[in-house]
Amino acid sequence: MFAKRSETGWERPAAKAADATHVKARPGAPAGFFALEAAGLRWLKEPEADGGARVVDVVEVGRNKLVLRKISAGRASARKAREFGEALARTHDAGAPAFGAPPEGWERDGWFGPLDDPRTMRLTPRTRFGQFWAHDRIAPAVAELARRPGCYAPSELAVFERLIEKLLDGEFDDDEAPARVHGDLWWGNLMWDDAGAILIDPAAHGGHREEDLAMLGMFGTPHLDDIIAGYESVHPLPGREERAPLHRLYAVLMHAVLFGGGYAGQALNIAKRYA
Repeated sequence: MFAKRSETGWERPAAKAADATHVKARPGAPAGFFALEAAGLRWLKEPEADGGARVVDVVEVGRNKLVLRKISAGRASARKAREFGEALARTHDAGAPAFGAPPEGWERDGWFGPLDDPRTMRLTPRTRFGQFWAHDRIAPAVAELARRPGCYAPSELAVFERLIEKLLDGEFDDDEAPARVHGDLWWGNLMWDDAGAILIDPAAHGGHREEDLAMLGMFGTPHLDDIIAGYESVHPLPGREERAPLHRLYAVLMHAVLFGGGYAGQALNIAKRYA
């Protein structure tokens, strides 16, 4: 789950570091907020033993806190980035029961957004990508923006409606099985130590593998080309760049919901491209 957006990046939730642990805490967090994050981390970590991406260790989960193993700071490099791309492909290959499926051990909706204003994220298993992306990601976000005066004109909402219809008709479905995705993989949720990359702060679910890759492209991830090269050496994705805006549309819409600014216009331009 991402933290609050600042002008230069993301402000971390309240945190304290002691000895070998890092504590994320928020009094009055929604019931289950940290339990879901822990479940997502553990689920993503399962493929690590088989060459999947490294994931931060969960030490303890409480009602209002999550204790994690502290990560020793390191620097990204082209080699580490390529190795991470290879590992991320293997994590995705570990799969999920369905598009929209929650991480193992969780059986209700989750959250997407900062600790002080998390928004409900539907976790409903779907058989097809288009169903999942339309019903559980694009439509709810657009509906929230539509309730805001002046955000979208009726003709602009019609663009999103056409895209949703195409998604439901299966125009963007492919042969990719549901992947085990991080769900909020911008560069701030990718930590680096001396050995390589480590995943933190997920909104984990069963999704399309290109969702994670598309979000890595949003805010200037270091060595992104090397990450993609490593990924595609394990799991080639012909035409990925053409599809990337569609797969980051939910993230852009949620930035419009949470932070305003020019994100609503960016989302509309993406919708026009595919509607």
